[in-house]
Amino acid sequence: MPVYEYRCQTCDTRFDLRRAVAEADRPAPCPSGHADSRRLLSVFAAGGRTSAASPALGGGGGGGCCGGGCGCGPG
Repeated sequence: MPVYEYRCQTCDTRFDLRRAVAEADRPAPCPSGHADSRRLLSVFAAGGRTSAASPALGGGGGGGCCGGGCGCGPG
């Protein structure tokens, strides 16, 4: 089940709940017991590396299947 972020309309508390997708938009009780909450749009970031380096970012290589890092392409 996914985790959703909510904000209580009464006390302005932000809290997370693990709920089924079908229940995501229903009001959820806040930790203080108020029942008037709204789901927030959560933002997350994912980091990682791309499969080919960008020449504009100082990367890149000679080509080939891996950007030339293994010497498989013209270089």
